[in-house]
Amino acid sequence: MTAEPPALDATGYQALTGVSDAQMADLTRFQDLLAEWNAVMNLVGPLTIATYWTRHALDSSQLLALAPDARVWADLGAGAGLPGVVLAILLKGQGGAKIHLVESMAKRCRFLEVAAKTMDLPVEIHNVRAEELKLKVDVVTARACAPMTKLLGFAEPYLHRGATGLFLKGQDVAAELTEARKAWSFASELLPSQSDPRGRIVQVKRLSRAR
Repeated sequence: MTAEPPALDATGYQALTGVSDAQMADLTRFQDLLAEWNAVMNLVGPLTIATYWTRHALDSSQLLALAPDARVWADLGAGAGLPGVVLAILLKGQGGAKIHLVESMAKRCRFLEVAAKTMDLPVEIHNVRAEELKLKVDVVTARACAPMTKLLGFAEPYLHRGATGLFLKGQDVAAELTEARKAWSFASELLPSQSDPRGRIVQVKRLSRAR
């Protein structure tokens, strides 16, 4: 069994990632909001609040290194703002930056609206089902949204418009991909996760229905 990675504190996260003091201030505000709202709404596992800098901040922010030129992102099933709000914090102030937060549950959209307003983030919140939008973005992402077969259905409109998929997945990702290939044809690459040695990031391109 693979051991849990050591949890980072704020200082360790900043040292590892090199984010600015201003970005750290926003990330800390987001940590506080997440804890506050999680007390009354099921956004993330309660025990993960204590490991925020590894489990949530690093897990989300590692995506930027995989698409350093991407400015427009769509986060599907964005309810807790992970990875979307973290990405918006780190891209704030960069020309053309916009994160589309796509979430079908209205009460979770309210949380996202508060986070966006509190930190003046470059986001647009869509209270719709992911597959109902036809947005052109550089990257479509998701975390803890759905198994790969279903997730690819949600992401299909974005991928068909030229987006690359970067999906945060856990240790069962190989089985999910095997199942997904029964319904879909796509090119994929499994990339290691900085936040958890058991996790993987799935890069997806050239999606079509399996014949």
